[in-house]
Amino acid sequence: MYLVTAAEMQQMDGATIHSFGIPGRVLMESAGRGAARFLLESFEGIENGCLAVMAGRGNNGGDGFVVARYAAQRGIDVVVYLLADAERVIGDARANLDLLPPLSVPVVEIPDARSLADYAADMAHHDVWVDAVFGTGLSADVRGHYREAIDLLNSFQHPVLAIDIPSGVNADNGLICGTCVRAAATATFAYPKIGHVVYPGALYTGHLEVVDIGIPPHIAEAVAPRQHLTSAHEVAADLADRAPDAHKGSTGHLLVIAGSTGKTGAAVMACEGAMRTGAGLVTLGAPQSLNASLETMLLEVMTAPLPDTGGALTPNAGDAINQLMPGKQCLAIGPGLGGADETGQLVRRLLRRSEIPMVIDADGLNHLAGRREVFKELQAPAVLTPHPGEMARLAGLSTSQVQADRVKCAREFAAVTGTIVVLKGAATVIAAPDGHVQINPTGNPGMASGGMGDVLTGIIAGLITQGVGPQRAAVMGVYLHGAAADALAVDEGPVGYLASDLLDQIPAQLGLLRKGSQQQSSSHDDS
Repeated sequence: MYLVTAAEMQQMDGATIHSFGIPGRVLMESAGRGAARFLLESFEGIENGCLAVMAGRGNNGGDGFVVARYAAQRGIDVVVYLLADAERVIGDARANLDLLPPLSVPVVEIPDARSLADYAADMAHHDVWVDAVFGTGLSADVRGHYREAIDLLNSFQHPVLAIDIPSGVNADNGLICGTCVRAAATATFAYPKIGHVVYPGALYTGHLEVVDIGIPPHIAEAVAPRQHLTSAHEVAADLADRAPDAHKGSTGHLLVIAGSTGKTGAAVMACEGAMRTGAGLVTLGAPQSLNASLETMLLEVMTAPLPDTGGALTPNAGDAINQLMPGKQCLAIGPGLGGADETGQLVRRLLRRSEIPMVIDADGLNHLAGRREVFKELQAPAVLTPHPGEMARLAGLSTSQVQADRVKCAREFAAVTGTIVVLKGAATVIAAPDGHVQINPTGNPGMASGGMGDVLTGIIAGLITQGVGPQRAAVMGVYLHGAAADALAVDEGPVGYLASDLLDQIPAQLGLLRKGSQQQSSSHDDS
């Protein structure tokens, strides 16, 4: 599903009005009617309550006027609080404002802080609110009586339906513009916006409903938004059925370079993540001094003892690793490798020489911080899987700068380095070198524990090993990883499950995705 920016949505609206010939007032009517329908479905008992619409003077306010009209026609007691002088409302919004008096819908003008204070007591008595103050074009901080009005609305603690996007959320990055309406639900139009699904905007959006307002598909395709929200159907479509005569030699061989003293678990979970995802064979290259203990933990994985010093790999391991590379379909490097300088020399040498796709995580990434020249020397596709702190080190930013616009940060770093960037965290961002971005909807706060990233590395590498392209493997792997955690949160509880628990869920989630895809194909055949 497309995720759009404010500018992309504006392009679609403009083309629909001017090229396709649907008037703006018709689009506004469709938006308001769809939002009103969603309002009635979402808030039980509203027909017996009192509804209030807080509106601005622009098109978002116009959508709110349409909602108020449909509510009044259903016999609902509704009041519109207009945060401006009525004479300043123009265009399609004005036309819809003028339809309210004949329906006896009160319109209270609140153009300043003084009038807001005068009506504050009356405003507190409404049961449900509609937020129609700002639309998706807001990017500056909310100020003046608009900010006071939003804070007042939040103080009522009554349920709110936001029109298009909660007022105060930046549609392009989910940041809060000073203050923000906390909505129980949001009715957005045509396509979801980035700010609905990334954080912190997602926290304020509530239940999201996408209302079809008649944007023709060919116009959306012409605008071609560069962001998508990953879906189960999309992931399932890319899961190839395994041939009846498949064997371990035909389902790929992964080489994992991981582990150091105190961090053997990371190596184990990366390897098992790949096996659980369906990789036919996995070989772990790890420090020789740790091999005996690793062999007892990894029954299905082959191990290759490599030269080390004090449990950390050294450049001397390079020749042995090069001998392991032939016949492998993917190289996963980094989980638990440790921060020794000599290990960093080895990592950079391996990445420069690898001719097979790579998944680089954890200490593998840390050894690349401040060394962008290495990316220019890569001979094969690389998937980077940083958490925000690792991303900050790679990009030369602070963690807060990374988190301030995760989509922009991942997109820019992918373009500069020619890599696929998986910026982990809530609503993980997967960015390709061509600027395309996928945002992942699966996962939950219970994943905030050690080892989760190591499992993800194994999942993505396991998919690549089986022949999935690196970009698709990143998208699929992140979705599968989060879906497995979501299943655990339901079965075991929201917190306390472990990364190792996730491993047992992967085959079941793969099965559910395939089953869902087969059922959808069957329903299409029947129709």
